Amino acid sequence: MEKQWYVVNTYSGHENKVKEKLEMRAESMDMEDCIFRVIVPEEKVVEVKDGVTKERTKKMFPGYILVEMVMTDDAWYVVRNTPGVTGFIGSSGKGAKPTPLQPYEVDKVLNNMGISRIDVDNELEIGLSVKIISGPFNGMFGKIESIDLPNQKVNLVVDLFGQETSVEVEINQIEKA
Repeated sequence: MEKQWYVVNTYSGHENKVKEKLEMRAESMDMEDCIFRVIVPEEKVVEVKDGVTKERTKKMFPGYILVEMVMTDDAWYVVRNTPGVTGFIGSSGKGAKPTPLQPYEVDKVLNNMGISRIDVDNELEIGLSVKIISGPFNGMFGKIESIDLPNQKVNLVVDLFGQETSVEVEINQIEKA
């Protein structure tokens, strides 16, 4: 089974508390190999009030968090029974497992936050084969030559017209091949 993204319903206003509790439960119940990342989808919004420009963080989907996990019975149980969780989106109930988000749906939300579907700290390494999923090199495959974490970019070696060529792309433009 592979890890996928799921939408979890929480009490509105408790998203960050649920995120913390779920991460703590995953660690204490030894589920870190099934429950990977928990994200509260947020975006920066610029507001002008009384002539003063302020930037603040706003929840994209109040009452919802995203969980990257492998849908095993144990992982499903841990998430469902975390305090503040009211259920999964895409589940009919009655013990039915939920439907994961499609990659393009996840990419849309994560890209708005400046995050990649690839877990940069744990999954990116030099020599890894990846597929470019957007931009001018869309559809091409390459190997990671170097990683620039502060700028969220990678240098890839791709086959361009029969010649190995180094190209720079953003991390959110690639996925594991």
